[in-house]
Amino acid sequence: MEQSIKELEIVNYDDRYQKEFRELNLAWLDSYGLTESHDLEVLDDPESMILNKGGFLWLALIDGKVIGSIALVPEHDDIGELAKMSVAPGYRGRGIAGKLIETCIAKAREMKMNKLILFSNHQLETAIKLYRKYGFQFVKVEDSPFETADVKMELIL
Repeated sequence: MEQSIKELEIVNYDDRYQKEFRELNLAWLDSYGLTESHDLEVLDDPESMILNKGGFLWLALIDGKVIGSIALVPEHDDIGELAKMSVAPGYRGRGIAGKLIETCIAKAREMKMNKLILFSNHQLETAIKLYRKYGFQFVKVEDSPFETADVKMELIL
């Protein structure tokens, strides 16, 4: 039986979900050949790399199972980075990524951020289309912590 989006919960990250968070993100990164040392640092220790920097990490759950994630990492000058967005393959196309993005944008606005940025890769066409739907625009790729990031986008809040 297919589970509906109505059963979806967006919750704050908790250490008990670290393994699932890591596996969820590594699955898509590995499938595109994009896994880098910086990804592993974040996935192995999201508390230090995201939360202790004043950031937020949300997980999408259905029946207690992690099926999605997104992070908001404060950068500098009222800028935040949207990071680690992922939805498990069996749950894509149901609006879950949109709910995660909306959660991230709402928190950035609440924190009085002026801009959200993100780094991506041209292979991630579906994600890029979704970012554009939410108003993100392409900008020159600068200051990326990722060698494989050939796309940078920003959203003025």
